[in-house]
Amino acid sequence: MSKYDIIVLGSGPGGYVTAIRASQLGFKTAVIEKENLGGVCLNWGCIPTKALLKSAQVFEYLKHAEDYGLSVKDADKDFTAVVKRSRGVAEGMSNGVKFLMKKNKIDVIEGFGKLKPGKKVDVDGKEYSADHIIVATGARSRELPSLPQDGKKVIGYREAMSLKEQPKKMIVVGSGAIGVEFAYFYNSMGTEVTVVEYLPNVVPVEDEDVSKQLERSFKKSGIKVMTSSEVTKVDTSGDGVKATVKTKKGEEVLEADIILSAVGIKTNIENIGLEDVGIVVDRDKILVNDYYQTNIPGYYAIGDVTPGQALAHVASAEGILCVEKIAGMHVEALDYGNIPGCTYCTPEIASVGLTEKQAKEQGYDIKVGKFPFSASGKASAGGNKDGFVKVIFDAKYGEWLGCHMIGAGVTDMIAEAVLGRKLETTGHEVLKAVHPHPTMSEAVMEAVADAYDEVIHL
Repeated sequence: MSKYDIIVLGSGPGGYVTAIRASQLGFKTAVIEKENLGGVCLNWGCIPTKALLKSAQVFEYLKHAEDYGLSVKDADKDFTAVVKRSRGVAEGMSNGVKFLMKKNKIDVIEGFGKLKPGKKVDVDGKEYSADHIIVATGARSRELPSLPQDGKKVIGYREAMSLKEQPKKMIVVGSGAIGVEFAYFYNSMGTEVTVVEYLPNVVPVEDEDVSKQLERSFKKSGIKVMTSSEVTKVDTSGDGVKATVKTKKGEEVLEADIILSAVGIKTNIENIGLEDVGIVVDRDKILVNDYYQTNIPGYYAIGDVTPGQALAHVASAEGILCVEKIAGMHVEALDYGNIPGCTYCTPEIASVGLTEKQAKEQGYDIKVGKFPFSASGKASAGGNKDGFVKVIFDAKYGEWLGCHMIGAGVTDMIAEAVLGRKLETTGHEVLKAVHPHPTMSEAVMEAVADAYDEVIHL
C-alpha cells in the first residue's frame, strides 16, 4: 500500500491547487482523478466557456465594424471551428496542470477513488493511505424531474459547449451564470434564444438594478426573456423539442431544436465512501468546520461539495487554507461575505458584498452611488456604454457594504472592491484614491462620489 501525507480526491481548481500548496509545504502528496486533470472548470466549465464567449465577442465586433469606421465584408462564423478552438484551449490548460503536478512532484493516480475507514482510499481495487485525505470532487449539472437530460435534445453545460451543429432555436432554462453565458454565446452566433427563469428577475442572486439592466441588454440583442416562468414538461418525440411553460398569464408551448438545462448543480458525493467512513452530509453538502475538517479526524472537504459558494476561486482558497492549517500555520477563516461573483456574458456582471435590498433588510442606514458607463469616456471610446457601477456604503461609518457592476470588463474591475472591503476601506478613502483616466475603473470612484454627493461627470 502506497503511503502519503496528503491525498486529494479530485483535481479541479480546488483539488489541484490544494495539492500544489501541500507539496510546497513539504507534504508527500497525491491526487486522484477519474477523468481529466483540472476538473470541470478547466475542461468543461470556466476556461472553455470563456473561449467560446471570446469568439462570440470577436464576431460581434466584426458584425458592428461600421460603428468603428471600419469595413468588413461577409463576416461569418464557423461554428465547428469555434468549438474546436474552445476544446483546444481546455486541452492546453489541462496539460498545464499536468506540468504543474510533475514540477511539484505530486503523484497523479488515475481512477475512481472511494474513501475507506482508517484514512485509506480505494482506487479501482488498489488501496492508498494518508495522514490527511481531502475530498474535492466538485459538482455536475443538476437535473429537474420535469426536465430530464438525454444529452441530445435536453442538454447540460457539457454538451452545450461541444455541439456538433449549431441549433437554430434554443431554450435556456435558468438564468444564473451558466444560463446567461450560453444564452449570450448562442444568440451572438445566430441562434434564436429564449431564456426561461422561475424567479422574477434574471441572474436572481444579483442586485435588482443589475438584473434589470441585463434583461434590457439581452432584449436589445434579440434574446427573449421569460421571468416568473417554469418549464413543467418537455416533449422530445418529434424532430425538435416542445416545452410547456407555465407563466403568470397561463401556459405557453415553446418549440426549439434544443433545451439547455442550467438550473444549478448537484454535488459529486455519491459512491465515494462517505457512508462507509461516517462522514456527515446535510442537504447534499459535506459538513465541515472553518478549516474544512469533517466530523471524522483525518478527512476534509473543500469546494462545491461543501456549503460555501460553488465558485472555482472559492475552492482554491479553501484548499490552500485547509493544508496551511494542517501544516500548523496561523490562518484566518475565509470571509464568505467578501467573495466576488462574476458572470461573463455581454455585458459582464461582477459583484461583492450586500445588495441594496440586503443592506436595507439588515438595518443599515445606507448611502448608494451609481455611475453609468454612458458617462464614461473610456466606455464611449470603446463602444461599450451599456451598464454601470453601483456602490453601497454604511452612512454612519463609511463601511463599503457592497459593489455591483455590469458592463464591459467589469470582471477585471471587481477586485478593487474586494481588496477595499478586506482592508476595511471607507468611502472617503476610495474617493480620494486617484483613479487613472480614461479607464473603465474610474467609474468606481465616480460611483462613490455619487454616493457622497460629489460626483463630477454626471
